[in-house]
Amino acid sequence: MSSVSPLACTVRDCALPIERRERTYICARGHSYDIARSGYVNVLQPQDRRSPHAGDSKDAVAARAALLDSGIGRTLIDAVCDRAVALDLPEPAIVVDLGSGTGDALDALGRRHAIAGVGIDLSTAAADHAARRFPDYTWVVANADRRLPLLDGSVDLVLSLNGRRSPEEAARILKPGGILLIALPAPEDLIELRLLVQGEGIQRERGDAVVAAHRQWFEVIDRSLVCETITLDRGALLNLLRTTYRGARLTSAARVAAIDRTSVTLASEVFVLSLLSTP
Repeated sequence: MSSVSPLACTVRDCALPIERRERTYICARGHSYDIARSGYVNVLQPQDRRSPHAGDSKDAVAARAALLDSGIGRTLIDAVCDRAVALDLPEPAIVVDLGSGTGDALDALGRRHAIAGVGIDLSTAAADHAARRFPDYTWVVANADRRLPLLDGSVDLVLSLNGRRSPEEAARILKPGGILLIALPAPEDLIELRLLVQGEGIQRERGDAVVAAHRQWFEVIDRSLVCETITLDRGALLNLLRTTYRGARLTSAARVAAIDRTSVTLASEVFVLSLLSTP
């Protein structure tokens, strides 16, 4: 049985649509991609992979999943879903999540609006986790820093929650009037944890740079702050550190060993950007 998808072949100079068969995706030129036992498909080409173990590790994915299962990080997902369902999206809407991680954000949106969801992540551990938990969606291992494995003008909504994205690629895959919804850490995000672990709570402003980077292709129609302060026990704090590359390098440091129950600020800026009609 085959089905049409917005996925495109990643073989150099091909980019034809790929259709799903029983255990593979294949394009009209015969380029094929096997579907893993858990349900994800890996479309990485050799030039797209910087490391054999790129992206989040299995431990990092498990730590992020444990946090979300306990409700930590759900406030941001709920806020993103609120903004998405307020849009005039078709049903089903084709939604792509760049840096989809555990898959929870795409699943949460799918519970509130009919979607055909595609999650893209560089980590095979993340894609495997998401495919096992949420088999109703399409999970893809690909490098979002390079050409996305999606057809031109095929997507209604692109999500990028604390992930990397190419403004030009997001514009290419969106339909006319399509929406890009971005969340990224606000200056005060995790400031208490950074002070404890790094010895300084430097605040970094990222939002203005993101707006400037997307200005050629997108118009900002909403910009807002999602912020909460929660008290975390040592186990949750260590899981939070495991979800960051910096934290993973510091898990044996004396500062980390001394961490106990503490309050932490979770703060994100959320941007809703509309594709310009004449970029």
